[in-house]
Parts: sequence; C-alpha cells; structure tokens
Amino acid sequence: MPRHFLTGEELTAPELHALLDRAMALKATPWASRMFEGRTVALLFEHPSTRTRTSMEAGVAEMGGHPMVLRANELQLTRGESIRDTALVFSRHAAVIGLRTGSEERLRELAAHAEVPVVNLLSPGHHPCQALADLLTIREAFGDVEGRVLAYVGDGNNVARSLAILGTLAGLEVRVAAPAGHQLPEAHGAVLTDDPAKAAAGADVLYTDVWVSMGDDAAEAAARREALAPYRLDDALLDRAAPGAIALHCLPAHPGEEITEAVLYGGRQRIWDQAENRRHAQKALLELLVG
Repeated sequence: MPRHFLTGEELTAPELHALLDRAMALKATPWASRMFEGRTVALLFEHPSTRTRTSMEAGVAEMGGHPMVLRANELQLTRGESIRDTALVFSRHAAVIGLRTGSEERLRELAAHAEVPVVNLLSPGHHPCQALADLLTIREAFGDVEGRVLAYVGDGNNVARSLAILGTLAGLEVRVAAPAGHQLPEAHGAVLTDDPAKAAAGADVLYTDVWVSMGDDAAEAAARREALAPYRLDDALLDRAAPGAIALHCLPAHPGEEITEAVLYGGRQRIWDQAENRRHAQKALLELLVG
C-alpha cells in the first residue's frame, strides 16, 4: 500500500524529527538528493497557488524529477471522469500525486484509489506541508523544537489545525487564540483560548493567517474583520512574547489586517525564510514517502 500524507497524523514523532533533520541537510546541499531522476511528480491544482506551486516545482526539479503541473479544468474531471479513474491513470505515470483541493472528500477518494503516495497540498481542513515548513523554520531559529511555545492568533482554520497536529507531535506547546465562531472545533492537542494576550505571553513564536478568503462575500468579510480585529499580530502583541520571539505567517498576507506592515517586513519575523522552507521540508517528505 502506498504511504499518503493527508493530515500529518500519518507520521510518528521520530519520523517527524528525522524529516526535519533531513530537510536541514537538504537546505544546506540542495542538489544532494536525486531520488526522482527520470521520474514524474503529478501536481494537481484546483485553486491558484504561489508558494505551494513554486516550492514543489523547484523541489522536484532539484531532485532530478519532472514536476507535471495540472489544472483541474485541463483534465477530463471537468467532463465527468471519476476521481477513481483519474487516480488510476495518474498512478501509471507519476511516482507521487499532489493535490490542492477545495474538498476533503476528493482528497480522500484520490488517496483511496491511487497506487502511489498522495500528498495534501492544501485542503479545507488541513495544510500539513505548511506545518512542516513552519517546524523547520522554528528549528532553524532556535536550534530545537521540543519545549518551545507557538501561539497562533486569528482564524482557527486549516493552518491552525495542522499546526496543532504536527506541532504537538514535534513537542511544541501549541496555543490557538480565536474568537467564538472562529475557533477550532477540536483541540488536536493544542490549548484553545479566546484571549490573544494570554496565548502570546511567553511564547517563542507568534503566528497568524489571513482573515478573509476570496470566496467570502462583502458582508461576511466585514463580519470576520470585526470579530478578528483584536487578534492582529503587531509589535505590541510580540512584546508580550518571550525575548527573541519570532513572527510567522503562511502568506499571502494582508498588511493592516491580520498583521501589521511593521511586523511583516521587520526584524522580528522569519516569514520569508518560512516561505523558502516549504521547498526543503517537502523534499524531505517526498523522500520519506517514496523511500
């Protein structure tokens, strides 16, 4: 049976730490792995992507492989072909299948029928590849992960969930501060609160994500901005964290909403390292899955 990476719960703690070790090594020597020489990785995007697409394409190329980037509207999926049949066809041409989707059901159906590993490149409930890059960034910043405190402030979304799952597995204390109606329905090992100041107190990492998505109508967007305004990541909130604390954001960012411009581009963030680290963490993941 192929090994999939859909939520991050597929990993053990030792595997996760070994993956981070390998990602550090691959960042130091980007061309060290040629595991995909002469092989193809299929990358199916149902939605626009910047960091996921560029990091996966560049990473697969560095490993000697061919990143086959596909849009859903370019495939027979839009004309009624089943996910099952698509999975079976892809499996005959690709060593790994990555999917960025708006449907957990489609992701799980693809994994159920694929004969090669399936990687979740983002789904409504999870963003595990992002969390791997986040952990790598924390490891770089502090030299270790275990025992550190990460406070996520804002919308309890797929990124928050993946941080709770994988951060807890890595030995972090994960705190998620979100208002009622925007909090994670399940803690996944994290500490849930509605108080951003309490979450930030003594934390090593403050993390946020966008408040408004492209699919939100004007009224919903306004309501979300009002509810989430007290959760903005600014210098005052960072001052509540531990000395030397860093700010992270999975991007894209809306300066002036969930994060201030001063923090986004300032000296206390590791956001652009974090964006680069998508490539290195995903390369280590691909090695693990294909073995």
